[in-house]
Amino acid sequence: MSEHSFATRAIHAGQAPDPITGAIIPPIYQASTHVQDGIGGFREGFEYNRAGNPTRSSLETQLAALEGGVEALSFASGLAAEDALLRGILKPGDHVLLGNDVYGGTYRLLTKVLAPWGIETTTVELADAEAIRAAIRPETKIVWLETPSNPLLKIVDIAQIAEIAHAAGLTVVVDNTFASPALQQPLALGADLVVHSTTKYLGGHSDVLGGAVVFGDDRHFDQVKFQQFAVGAVSAPLDAWLTTRGIKTLAVRMRQHSENAQAIAEWAESRPEFADVFYPGLASHAGNEIAAKQMSGFGGMLSLGLSAGADAARAFAESTSLFQLAESLGGVESLIGYPPEMTHASVRGTALAVPENIVRLSVGIEDVSDLIADLEQGLERLAR
Repeated sequence: MSEHSFATRAIHAGQAPDPITGAIIPPIYQASTHVQDGIGGFREGFEYNRAGNPTRSSLETQLAALEGGVEALSFASGLAAEDALLRGILKPGDHVLLGNDVYGGTYRLLTKVLAPWGIETTTVELADAEAIRAAIRPETKIVWLETPSNPLLKIVDIAQIAEIAHAAGLTVVVDNTFASPALQQPLALGADLVVHSTTKYLGGHSDVLGGAVVFGDDRHFDQVKFQQFAVGAVSAPLDAWLTTRGIKTLAVRMRQHSENAQAIAEWAESRPEFADVFYPGLASHAGNEIAAKQMSGFGGMLSLGLSAGADAARAFAESTSLFQLAESLGGVESLIGYPPEMTHASVRGTALAVPENIVRLSVGIEDVSDLIADLEQGLERLAR
């Protein structure tokens, strides 16, 4: 499928019609085990659902094709994917360089779950090449980054970081959840591994939980595959099928998410109620030039800093209606959140603490005039 365009791969990779019935949509193999043709005689390699499932395999083929990888593994959640990757590659005493604006769950996993196991983590400004070089230790194994980052939409140069990291023999992991492979291809820019919360843009309909790791080469595949099998946090057949269904419309959805978010960001820049507008599609954004170079669109996520401070931000997050107050992101419907007490509560009081005046928007694919009107009425309620 590599010769086809992204939108075509999203629809057809791993999605051959059922050979028995001709069904255009592959079936959901809702089975826990597979009959063997004699001991060890696995049909198409399938033995037990934790080890492999045809529906999950179809999704993994699709994911690898979307990111331009050689293999992919599908998990029960984004954090399950991250945990398997980190435990598969690292050993006690190893060190991870982490961007200083990342999903709070990633920071919690590294500093609360893996730290007692002997993994050390340093947060660093990944836009600063010298800061990266200075933070690398002999025991450093991974540079982990998000671009755009969560929730401040920082942009870092993937190719530059890959060059620095590879010169030191390090592995580069990119969390591509915010951009999705429709807008950004980290492996083509030099990254070694890509992780996703497939719950977000890949699934796209707020109806499934999942995660993935995509491999640029086969160096780490066996270690992470072993973690998937041994620990067992795999995606269930129905979850894999729902994710596959969502991916088929990813290209067209991401265009609309990006168009709507751009319009809202430009509107927000004109409003005095917002001291800061964090969106890489704005010329005023510090990472705009790099984002334009390594992304084909700027995505559906943006954050706003309320001029009136933390209380105003909390109140604004509770003042909209089409933008519904909820965790998560990437669905067709618009969501609003207050990161300091929601998605990033786990980093309060740390170097990664989110400014208290920030709200985060996951801009959906509704009519953008309705979305802007909803934000305007939210500001009006705030002013009363």
